[in-house]
Amino acid sequence: MPNAIGYAATAADSGMSAFHFERRALRPDDVRIDILFCGVCHSDLHTARNDWGGTLYPCCPGHEIVGRVSAVGPQVRKFREGDMAAVGCLVDSCMDCDQCRKGEEQLCRNRSTGTYNGKDRITGELTFGGYSDHIVVREAFVLKVPDGMDPARAAPLLCAGITTYSPLKKWNAGPGTRLGVAGLGGLGHMAVKLGAAMGCEVTVITGSESKRADAHALGAKHVLLSSDKDAMRAARNGFDLIIDTIPVAHKLQAYLPLLDIDGSLVIVGAIDEIPPFHSGLLLGGRRRVSGSPIGGIAETQEMLDFCAAKGVLPDCEQIAIQDINHAWERMERSDVKYRFVIDMASLAAERKAA
Repeated sequence: MPNAIGYAATAADSGMSAFHFERRALRPDDVRIDILFCGVCHSDLHTARNDWGGTLYPCCPGHEIVGRVSAVGPQVRKFREGDMAAVGCLVDSCMDCDQCRKGEEQLCRNRSTGTYNGKDRITGELTFGGYSDHIVVREAFVLKVPDGMDPARAAPLLCAGITTYSPLKKWNAGPGTRLGVAGLGGLGHMAVKLGAAMGCEVTVITGSESKRADAHALGAKHVLLSSDKDAMRAARNGFDLIIDTIPVAHKLQAYLPLLDIDGSLVIVGAIDEIPPFHSGLLLGGRRRVSGSPIGGIAETQEMLDFCAAKGVLPDCEQIAIQDINHAWERMERSDVKYRFVIDMASLAAERKAA
């Protein structure tokens, strides 16, 4: 009998439905986590629908996982039964290349193993993610949930949180940094909260006047409407760093003049295409365009601890697993403020049905 239950897509157009499968038995350095909450990421939808190609079916998504440790292997030292633990986008890497040795497992030269739609480095079996009742993960890739942190709202930190925290740290954001956040969705709202908590002067850059009140409530000091040509012109050279969270094709030429000399625009949204722009926009101010993925395991733990210390948590709407297809439809319409989180207690109904 299968020992795990979750929700998975069986084809690009199948939608999500109940899925019974086998999790591996514990290896000596494994931790088993009974999943309490799993955040919903745009990547889940894109992967399940094979929007980016390369999806392996069945696909059980979910890489924003928080739960309680229910078993540990004999070599595990940092966790014990009953601990609150978390898993993000990675469950393994080679642990031996230059990037892994310096704590950048997400940049593993030998390719890190994704929490879902990856292949186990030992058996080659397909990895299944957090839209399920439990997960088994190598201890080195399990994170500690700080005491007192709300486990439901902590879940999206494992992707949306670290995806925005990492570039803020890499580009030395802090007091005095004039930070622009382009886009105010799941990633953007975390960039605003984290930037404000780090002491930055945060401006949300948005095409929608309706986002103004939310931007200020989240911690932004200013709102800059990208549709207001006069305001955009007046804001030229006004930013040291722009975190670009916009997930669709857009013209960078509108944003690059906003950077001051030596300023950087860092793309964290998954964009299919970047329209061309004149290199003079970079040369004229020694400006930079860069990209940033998630962070490594140590940096992700640092982010969780920072959020606990500063009281930074995402704004979430809780759903049942049975509502995931509808939630994805709403997510595509940006009809969520600002992250969905699945309450895995809802899987009990699927167990009874089985």
